[in-house]
Amino acid sequence: MYKLCLGLVFLVNIVPASAQSSNYVLQEPYISSGAINIAVSRDDGDLYFEEGEKNEKSGDLNDAITFFGKAAFEYNNVRNFSRYGASLLRLSHVHYLMQHYTEAEQVILNVALKTYSKSGNRLGQMASYNQLGRIYLASNKLTQSMWFYTQQGILAKQTNSNLNYIDSMLGIIRVKIKKREYAMALKDIQRVELLTKNTNTPQYQVQLRQVRAVIAEKKAGIR
Repeated sequence: MYKLCLGLVFLVNIVPASAQSSNYVLQEPYISSGAINIAVSRDDGDLYFEEGEKNEKSGDLNDAITFFGKAAFEYNNVRNFSRYGASLLRLSHVHYLMQHYTEAEQVILNVALKTYSKSGNRLGQMASYNQLGRIYLASNKLTQSMWFYTQQGILAKQTNSNLNYIDSMLGIIRVKIKKREYAMALKDIQRVELLTKNTNTPQYQVQLRQVRAVIAEKKAGIR
């Protein structure tokens, strides 16, 4: 197994059996040492996460995978569930950037989503659904992509999360564009535009213009 898969193997091997609730909660960690080692691990987790970010920004994605995987392990050890979850999502994202879609998928399905679901952490579930939607869209698995974006939207409605709902709709629009369902995609764009206006969320205007432009180009036969 080449180096890029190390982060995934690393995480799968540390998954424990039980879960606990938190804002980014993930699984109940196995504690094998006392307070002194826990304090060191917490510092190491922050260091590894920062190094992962630096390497991702500089384009050293192999090293970013290694550091985000180490950060997840350390945060899990010290029960820092918020940072543990963030590390898992970032690890999956780096795999996604490298087009290692199987690894990106498995980090979410085998570690993050299962534990978010067990703990009832809806924010974590929605983030996981969105990430899976992006992964499957990029790998041209459109049925799966549509399903996960839809699940994110359903949960967003249940939790009155407008931002997550808009994110899910933008994902669904991109799936429909790839399926050449341009008329349906345009109707969804109109719905999202109205929602962003009513909820005062103008930050999505750039993305909405982009998907409109893509539809116009495709309908014109440019690509």
